[in-house]
Amino acid sequence: MKMLIIISMFLGWVNPDPVKDVKTMSVDVTSSQVVWKGYKVTGEHTGSVKIKSGDIVMENGTLTGGSFVIDMTSITCTDLEGEWRDKLVGHLKSEDFFNSTAFPTATMKIARVIPQDSKGNYKVQGNLTIKGITKPVKFFVNMGSKGTTAIANAQIKVDRSEYDVRYGSGSFFDNLGDKTIYDEFDLNVSLTVK
Repeated sequence: MKMLIIISMFLGWVNPDPVKDVKTMSVDVTSSQVVWKGYKVTGEHTGSVKIKSGDIVMENGTLTGGSFVIDMTSITCTDLEGEWRDKLVGHLKSEDFFNSTAFPTATMKIARVIPQDSKGNYKVQGNLTIKGITKPVKFFVNMGSKGTTAIANAQIKVDRSEYDVRYGSGSFFDNLGDKTIYDEFDLNVSLTVK
């Protein structure tokens, strides 16, 4: 009997890791959204872009990873109407900006996740690829739940100049005046995952 207890203790000592509960959850692309906001000297514009596919990885209820594909051909503008809206969307999809014909998707891959508290807040380090160029980004994510559905919200600030999107950038062109478009734009992301 003592020998069995000693063997059990030994086995527990050499294999102390608890069983990992790893779940890969798919993004519900129909109820998820990405809202963009760009800034210029004379104002701002906003719109949306669709998520084509994605998933997040949870380990014992904690966010540990994930990856997402963004459909760059789905760019819309929501603060303009008619001809002005169509011109802006066409310009954003052109070679001056995101060249969505040659680069129809962008991707985000989570590289590292640092839990911040017990309320579902995380600091995330990811790799964002736009126009075939990959750069590291850092942002905060809040994870919540609604029944069997998880909700992830994030605000990501992107410097477009790092992805060869230079049109109207004061970082590359002089004397633009009130035609200057700021390099940084915001992505407000809301993901529903199941």
